[in-house]
Amino acid sequence: MEMINSIGRRKASTARIYVVKGSGKITVNGKDYKDYFPMAITQDAIVDPLKIAESESIYDIKVTVVGGGFKGQSEAIRMAISRSLVKINEDMKKPLKDKKYLTRDSREVERKKFGKPKARKSFQFSKR
Repeated sequence: MEMINSIGRRKASTARIYVVKGSGKITVNGKDYKDYFPMAITQDAIVDPLKIAESESIYDIKVTVVGGGFKGQSEAIRMAISRSLVKINEDMKKPLKDKKYLTRDSREVERKKFGKPKARKSFQFSKR
């Protein structure tokens, strides 16, 4: 197996990953994923597709992620890992699709409009 790459996106985050055969090491922007994401929820989001595919210690994954916050970044990585697992083994498409790991969640923050304190909120109306 040669190097397989894929892209995942979520909110304002974009993750590019490179998958090769190895010992199960995951590095995010040059750090171990447990150091980059100290919260257990975000760590679980990254490892979930590998657990479903039962291949936690088979592939080495190198991730470059930019933009957004920690939750958007971890879910972008999850999507990229899921896409690469489907490239490796087409049989993994059904279980990953059932968990919605292959679906792009395109919800982003709405921009603030002028004359308003937030995107849609208005200032209190005074009749007199």
